[in-house]
Amino acid sequence: QVQLVESGGGLVQAGGSLRLSCAASGRTFGSYAMGWFRQAPGKAREFVAVYSWNGVSTRYADSVKGRFTISRDNAKNTAYLQMNSLKPEDTAVYYCAAAPKMQYADLRYDYWGQGTQVTVSS
Repeated sequence: QVQLVESGGGLVQAGGSLRLSCAASGRTFGSYAMGWFRQAPGKAREFVAVYSWNGVSTRYADSVKGRFTISRDNAKNTAYLQMNSLKPEDTAVYYCAAAPKMQYADLRYDYWGQGTQVTVSS
């Protein structure tokens, strides 16, 4: 069992940066791939980034590649999403999630946080 709690969201101007954190409880955090998803109003939840359990591999959605960086600190049971050069279209609720393997599909993630709002003003 893994419980996830996101933090770090907020209001930022276009071009600004935010760092989201995802604190996990449970001794098995290090065995899960950690993903970030987002959902804008009226839109489906979409994949943003994922980090393998062993820290070897990362994947990003094309829309955030080069601007967002996913990382994790297994010693702190925490995953991060550094978001730079933010755009208004990045506005969404951001969720972290845990899955046994690296996944792009949200349905394959077993555990989810409650989400944190990110709003980018133009």
